[in-house]
Amino acid sequence: MTPTTTAAQTIDTRLLPDGRTEVLDPVRRRWVALTPEEHVRQTTILRLHHHLGYPIELMQVEAALSLNGMTRRCDIVVHSRGGAPLIIVECKRPDVPITQKVCDQACRYNTVLRVPLLLLTNGTQQVAIQIDYDRHSLRQLADLPRYQPSPAG
Repeated sequence: MTPTTTAAQTIDTRLLPDGRTEVLDPVRRRWVALTPEEHVRQTTILRLHHHLGYPIELMQVEAALSLNGMTRRCDIVVHSRGGAPLIIVECKRPDVPITQKVCDQACRYNTVLRVPLLLLTNGTQQVAIQIDYDRHSLRQLADLPRYQPSPAG
């Protein structure tokens, strides 16, 4: 097992006999293939947890949802203690730019989940968006807010 350190966070990896590399996902609690997109997902999980304070146990990876009769998967969904979805995170490989198409994908997922926050990232580029349902508007944020546990969950 080889730890990779990024911004005071550690990603545990292991090299398999066939040459493939796996990463230990702290949310799914299992080893998964280390692809470029998976690396972005894992560093984002650790950033959400260590830098912004979101508890690992409130995160869901590859969260399934039904959209227009088809099953889709959100890269990461962060929930409240009460179980309500708070953030949809869409991860892309580092060579895939964050474009309107990526934003549209997350917004389509959000027609089902109706979260107040979106995060779009490729590991080097990040866009955080706050959704105001009353005003039917989106506002780009400098970053996601830090986790604030509410008394109601």
